[in-house]
Amino acid sequence: MSNQFIPIEREQPFVIPVQDWLDPDHLARFIVSIVDSLDVSALESADRGGGSAPDPPKRMLALLFYGYATGVFTSRKLEQGTDELIPMLYITGNPHPDHDSINTFRKRFWVEMEDLLTQLLVRASAVGVLRLADVSLDGTKPVLASASLSTGSEAEGRHANASKHTAMRWGDANRREEPWRAEVQALLKKAETAGDQEPVAGRRVGEEIARRQAPLPLIGDVKTELEARAKARDDAEKAADDETMAPRQAREKQRGRKRGGRAPKPPEPGARERDHVNVTDPESRIMPVSGGGFEPCDNAQARVEHASRLIVEQHVTQHPNDRQEMTPTLAHLGALPQTLGHVKTLVGETGYCRAANAEACEQVNIIPLLAGARGTHPPSPEARFAEAGVAPPATASPMARMQHRLKTVDGKALDAKRKSTVEPVFGILKEVMGFRQFLLRGLTAVSGEWTLVCLAYTVKRLHVLAGSVCPKSRDGHKNREQHQANG
Repeated sequence: MSNQFIPIEREQPFVIPVQDWLDPDHLARFIVSIVDSLDVSALESADRGGGSAPDPPKRMLALLFYGYATGVFTSRKLEQGTDELIPMLYITGNPHPDHDSINTFRKRFWVEMEDLLTQLLVRASAVGVLRLADVSLDGTKPVLASASLSTGSEAEGRHANASKHTAMRWGDANRREEPWRAEVQALLKKAETAGDQEPVAGRRVGEEIARRQAPLPLIGDVKTELEARAKARDDAEKAADDETMAPRQAREKQRGRKRGGRAPKPPEPGARERDHVNVTDPESRIMPVSGGGFEPCDNAQARVEHASRLIVEQHVTQHPNDRQEMTPTLAHLGALPQTLGHVKTLVGETGYCRAANAEACEQVNIIPLLAGARGTHPPSPEARFAEAGVAPPATASPMARMQHRLKTVDGKALDAKRKSTVEPVFGILKEVMGFRQFLLRGLTAVSGEWTLVCLAYTVKRLHVLAGSVCPKSRDGHKNREQHQANG
């Protein structure tokens, strides 16, 4: 081999034919083709005024889809990518939208983006990769948090935009409010005699009064919010208590006497000592997380179809557990186009197991498979080969029928399938796409960003499924090689 190296000619001008630098099956090309086929008239009709021409919605959507699918989430890094990354140059057609335009577009069209997910599902159904049948449901909250232990001006990576240490509890609010009000009153009396004099050099009474008064409106807002949350919790706990006590009261009425032992204690109404509000992001909730401890979180939900692993429904909730998420799930699934088919089975983990949820599924002709308890891993041979037993009668409750169904061979297989469908989707979102927390605050903004994350995942998944339907060309570098030969 020669000892003369190829010279480095960094100053030599050259033209980048962006279209020829991307493989025919590159994700950026696929996203552009997908976005071009979407109906974005709702986004385009929003700009009908004068002024300078805005960036076309399809360009901004394609840029956001590609950015979120490849782990670029902040508007500033997306802007930087249009200067440095060839796929983003191809998507934008060489213009460079600034970060303010990208962020404004993203926050402006949260609601309109929800319809785009349905359009993508219809497209997947048209090419034969999606047909609703068995759907798994799950939620994630520990790492997709709108707040965490760290604080920062912009949330990137593991940094967050709120802290659980900025939360204020009901008990603390009450204990702080009265002493501060008393101190303000004492200072007001002192101000009547002191005037503009400085009791201590460099300090005025008026400034100290303002300093003491500043937290009082915040404490009032915290107490108002906690009282409203307590009222909602009281209603939910009373409904759950009535549901639990109804069978007990029916048995007592049938026997003609009360059951022995101590009666269950009814829930206590009103705000409680440890109830709290995060003053940085009031719409987040401090929830228990896996591994122990508590973090300010938003509970992000996703429903995944088994065969395609496509997300067919998603939403964000403030509930710390999943028991109340069946109602919105069924409503959203019922609103999907008829062409996608009908959901036959809903498979969920222990958090969704509730008699009301099983009954709600059967009312819309969906078979529920909601695990009643966490099993051992791996299950013992006795549990694996145990027989289901005699099926309950048709008059049995939906919960009894579901519990028997989970013991059957088919039920066990579907329950096991859940662990290889919806859970890997969350793994891809976190480890492959790198989305571990929300960048924005507030339930509306968080819900919109979760929609965008699910859209990016869906496009990325469709790209994989399209390759399985139409295998990738072996001439991936044909255009580039031809251009180099011609050059």
